[in-house]
Amino acid sequence: MKSPDDDASPAAPQPENPEPRYADRVFRSPSGIAGGVLLLALGGWLGIDAVINGDGRTPWVALAGLLCVVPLVVAFTLRPAVFAGEDRLRVRNPFRTINLPWASVEGVRAGYSAEVLAGGGKYQLWAVPVSLRQRKRATRRQARAAADDPSGRTKAHSGVDIDEKLRAPADQTVDDLRELAERNARRKGAQGEPEVRWAVELIAPAVAGAVLLIVLLAVG
Repeated sequence: MKSPDDDASPAAPQPENPEPRYADRVFRSPSGIAGGVLLLALGGWLGIDAVINGDGRTPWVALAGLLCVVPLVVAFTLRPAVFAGEDRLRVRNPFRTINLPWASVEGVRAGYSAEVLAGGGKYQLWAVPVSLRQRKRATRRQARAAADDPSGRTKAHSGVDIDEKLRAPADQTVDDLRELAERNARRKGAQGEPEVRWAVELIAPAVAGAVLLIVLLAVG
């Protein structure tokens, strides 16, 4: 007599060591976010006051100005971000989102700005601003640290390169992205070509507000 377990279909084999998945690493500019919040708060206060207390065409001009300016402030301050996942690099710039599979990334560099080279194109990383002042300050710190420890004992004891700990933030971020590109380029899910999507949700209201503002000022 068969037991109920004899008719049961065998369970699908499970991989012995499934590859772990990790959340995306996110790179953003804290100063840009702080500046954007401040500008939105100031603009909202002035604009709403003009809408409520303004006379004649002033409320309409204020509304048109808010419709035009708010998306631009969001685009250049709050929106920029870089998301580094296992399979791809997603670059969110003011008006575009660029999806770059790691296999398509040819290089990441930081000169006067941080850039990623992929698929024969060049894309700026707005969320990773390069500060020459921070770079010079980091160079001075590295020189002082090397002078204080000429034998390199601190480096040997900690196992960490002293220059790596004192890098400028943008340069360190670029090094991290370069390392991720080299590590993940051979992954099956990291193959493909760059994809670009325009941020219509920000472009459309900004253009509409600008057109409305021009019409109101022209009518006089």
